[in-house]
Amino acid sequence: MTARTVTVSVVIKALNEEKKIALTIESALRAISNVGGEVIIADSHSTDRTVEIASRYPVKIVKLIHPKDRCCGVGGQLGYQISVGTYVWIVDGDMELSEGFLEDAISCLEEESRLAGVSGRVVEKNLESLEFRARLSRAPKNLQPGYVDRLDGGGVYKRSAIESIGYFTNRNMHSYEEYELAARLRSNDWLLKRIPAVAVSHYGHKTEAFALLLKRWRTGYVRGIGELLRSSIGKPHFSMVLREILELRLYSTVVLWWTVIFGLTAFGLTEYHVIGVVPFVVLIPFAVMAIKKRSFLTAIYSVASWNYYATGMLCGLMSRQIPPCNRIDAEIMASCLAEKREQGYS
Repeated sequence: MTARTVTVSVVIKALNEEKKIALTIESALRAISNVGGEVIIADSHSTDRTVEIASRYPVKIVKLIHPKDRCCGVGGQLGYQISVGTYVWIVDGDMELSEGFLEDAISCLEEESRLAGVSGRVVEKNLESLEFRARLSRAPKNLQPGYVDRLDGGGVYKRSAIESIGYFTNRNMHSYEEYELAARLRSNDWLLKRIPAVAVSHYGHKTEAFALLLKRWRTGYVRGIGELLRSSIGKPHFSMVLREILELRLYSTVVLWWTVIFGLTAFGLTEYHVIGVVPFVVLIPFAVMAIKKRSFLTAIYSVASWNYYATGMLCGLMSRQIPPCNRIDAEIMASCLAEKREQGYS
């Protein structure tokens, strides 16, 4: 398959997705059947049967060599560096791609010369998770139809737009990689759009809320906002990040809260300041959230997550970053595409 015959490269980011990867691959193959394309599995060194299952299909598989390189941003760039499509659609390994969306997205991209990326509706199938329920209740603007500031949940991008900004997703980012990509594009006068059509169904994790916080600490996910801030310093999109990422203000306020508590504890003029004032200051955010959410459990989760992410922000801000344009060390897995096509895949 050459660059001239590949219209779309579907890059599927995967890490230990043996339960859902077949569904994602089969829906991706159906999605490209009418437009021409390739499906690439960008595997972040899975330790389950993800690669084994994927190898049954007519897809390209590129596997991260060093597990230490795992992060949300590495998958997109890993797949992009071996892709050849005129358009690149990035999705997760727990998504089902909708038939017909790709044609709508390409038409939209071809109609508007400054449009860099298009996505559609993301249908959340897992509503057991407190996180996904909260996301739906917030109804963020970037998930609504129209011009948006980022394409969370994946999108179809013009290769020419990506080439104009140097790289696809930032290999250093443990989260916020889709916003970082969008910010670089928009600072170079590109536009992003979400159309009403359903793009994907997302089956997501079912991890309990507090267990999810622990998992995100172990995987480095909580460092993403600090990594975003560090990567943008001195870049055209720096002011955009400060203005648009509201979580930065929240987590900075948490750091200020810590500072006040430390100051009152360490430098309180009397014992009353320590015994009387400090507990009051500590309990303020819990009380406010309990009243706002009408749930003490939700209040505890909210304040706990703020502290987690504020700590992660500081860690990410101080972490060393590899130049994002550097090629990622990876193994391209052998694939008998012709044989698989003869067996019925196309």
